[in-house]
Amino acid sequence: MDMTVPQPVLNLQPPSPGETAPPKLRTSRTNRSAEFLFSDQLSACHDPDLRAMWLRWNPAPRPNFNLSLLQDLSRYCHFMAQAESSQCGSRIQCDAGSLAFDYAILASGAKGVFNLGGDLNLFTQLIESQDDQGLLNYGNACIGVLYRNYVSHGLPITTISLIQGECLGGGFEAALSSDVLIAEESARFGFPEILFNLFPGMGAYSFLERKIGYRKTEEVIASGKIYSANDMLDLGLVDVVAPDGAGETAVASYVGARRHSRGGLAGLAGARRVVHRLEYDELSRVVGVWVDTALRLSSRDLKLMQRLVSRQNNMHASRNLH
Repeated sequence: MDMTVPQPVLNLQPPSPGETAPPKLRTSRTNRSAEFLFSDQLSACHDPDLRAMWLRWNPAPRPNFNLSLLQDLSRYCHFMAQAESSQCGSRIQCDAGSLAFDYAILASGAKGVFNLGGDLNLFTQLIESQDDQGLLNYGNACIGVLYRNYVSHGLPITTISLIQGECLGGGFEAALSSDVLIAEESARFGFPEILFNLFPGMGAYSFLERKIGYRKTEEVIASGKIYSANDMLDLGLVDVVAPDGAGETAVASYVGARRHSRGGLAGLAGARRVVHRLEYDELSRVVGVWVDTALRLSSRDLKLMQRLVSRQNNMHASRNLH
């Protein structure tokens, strides 16, 4: 099931040697796993039992999509683009052998946080300097990696987001780019951007509207409300809610129950994308609207944005102490 992926997605910017450099490989004889280290912020681990590639991020100093993490994610996309597809599934060829996988799973390595979204501190600087190109570059980098996940990297695989903890703004958009969302009970979802007169511009409207219609989409985005995992289940945005601490087990159960139909499920996801007709160009044009809106923010809006940055810092520090 080949997917046509626009060239801007394959090359978010002209790729540098660092961006296309292969990740470091670390293997384990105990569980036969292979871990690919892209940086201190990002790693991908192959699970031979689940036939899955687990991608975990642990950004610093805040659990958001900083520029370095976005570059790491771009490297991951280039890495996945090297995978081969056949009747036996998708495979990565590396020094650890031929690694088969049918699932790509997004998860967080930060305790209690899936992802808090965009780099608000960077946004403030770019908006204050009226740097429209800087904002546009950031937005395009975001939708590039999200679109690659949305189209399953052009492979006949199923993508899963495992949400444990806070999933806000761009973090929520990243989760929505997967075929399947599995969340622990205490996970929280929402788009706080409206609080400082902005909106989530990296895929939220496109992903939500195709799942729950435009009325519910605008309600979720414009309310600024924080939703529980069960709220998201009721809305049809989350597929499975698991007890706290049992997220990985729920993923394993989901995969195990569909072991004999994994090819059909990947095909079903491909059919869904055909019907929904979400093209990269749509996401890119929405980013343009987001940039125009951001450049019109007032000094009061920017102060509110900075206040949220401080709250994120305190939240992250508090969770790291426990």
